[in-house]
Amino acid sequence: MIFSLDFFYVVLGAMLALIGLMAWRDDANPRRRSTAVFWWLYAVVYLAGEHLPPALAGAMMLLMGLIAACGGVRLGRYGTRNEAQRQASAAGLGHKLLLPALTIPLVTVLGSTLFKDVKIDGLFLLDPKNLTLASLGCGSLLAVALACWLTRATPLQAMRESRRLVDAMGWAVVLPHMLAVLGLLFSEAGVGKAVAHVSTTYIAMDTRLAAVLVYCCGMALFTIVMGNGFAAFPVMAAGVGIPVLVGVYHANPAPMAAIGMFSAYCGTLMTPMAALFNVVPTALLDLTDKNAVIKAQIPTALALLAANVALLYFFM
Repeated sequence: MIFSLDFFYVVLGAMLALIGLMAWRDDANPRRRSTAVFWWLYAVVYLAGEHLPPALAGAMMLLMGLIAACGGVRLGRYGTRNEAQRQASAAGLGHKLLLPALTIPLVTVLGSTLFKDVKIDGLFLLDPKNLTLASLGCGSLLAVALACWLTRATPLQAMRESRRLVDAMGWAVVLPHMLAVLGLLFSEAGVGKAVAHVSTTYIAMDTRLAAVLVYCCGMALFTIVMGNGFAAFPVMAAGVGIPVLVGVYHANPAPMAAIGMFSAYCGTLMTPMAALFNVVPTALLDLTDKNAVIKAQIPTALALLAANVALLYFFM
């Protein structure tokens, strides 16, 4: 295949390595060396991938966590335009500024639907096992090229802007990946069995409604604690979904799993642990209330959670 998932891992790793180099050379960053090491470690994870011994990869992630906890990832200087230049550029480009952003979903949809069987010299154009992700990667690269063409900027300026955004998000960029691993760790540690024991022993799930409430609300609560729906899913699915909903009430596993994940996403809207979604935007928008995004999302999250409970009760 031409555009495999490994290809995009290498591209992302190279970008992170360059971001680390730019941080190392930035005298305006008070923690430039630790910031550079943080991004270099993350780059190695993508560049080396499965070739890294698991223990070494784990040690690298722990070191990244230590650097972030000690405040080692800081902002620097990014060579961006001043306010007047940005306003003039925005006025000249107008709605064309939206084209790069719209390119990403458009190419992703087209690649996932129309180009799934396309071959060149016997090779698949897109990775058939990871078709959507490969299409998303192509859309992102095309969006960067289109943005450079529209703004008459260089790829180096695109990297400066990438570094500015990544530095603004800081350690939160890594948090979703680390939290996603918690689901596997909890599953291996038997947390799902413990949840099943506690749920069946201390909570009366002798009606279908009670079981659905425990399952959906448990998904949301575990996500609030861990910050990631993918970490909550194996715990609640193993603890309540499979043994109770499927085993006792003969639920269809497909809606049980899908609506369970939707319930977990309701928890994502209500927790600072989902830093990439709820904490980073407040920093990027310079909001004085760090919990402003969460407060705005709570009513929607609770309404969606109630709707999920009703959907699962009637369609499981």
